[in-house]
Amino acid sequence: MATEENTEREKAHGGTERISAPTAMRHASGQLAQLLQCKPDSVSALKPTEDGWLANVEVVEIERVPDTASVMASYRVHLDEQGQLVGYERTRRYGRGQIDR
Repeated sequence: MATEENTEREKAHGGTERISAPTAMRHASGQLAQLLQCKPDSVSALKPTEDGWLANVEVVEIERVPDTASVMASYRVHLDEQGQLVGYERTRRYGRGQIDR
């Protein structure tokens, strides 16, 4: 049974509610991997925004042996409330074995 609060939320969001955080993480890594043809490694950050989700996804850009020599990249991924990718940008490129200081 819909409450008045839920009905107002649905009206404000065009009749649909925001996807959950775990679903947003899967959508961010999966859709980015499809576009880039790179294997996602992890989602290092996720936060809700007014119009969806913002995630940082780490991907393996160049796989090397040993894997500590692989080239990684961090991408900022913008999703709408339903989890569709609306934009992305590479924010950092680094060696897998590199540690931030």
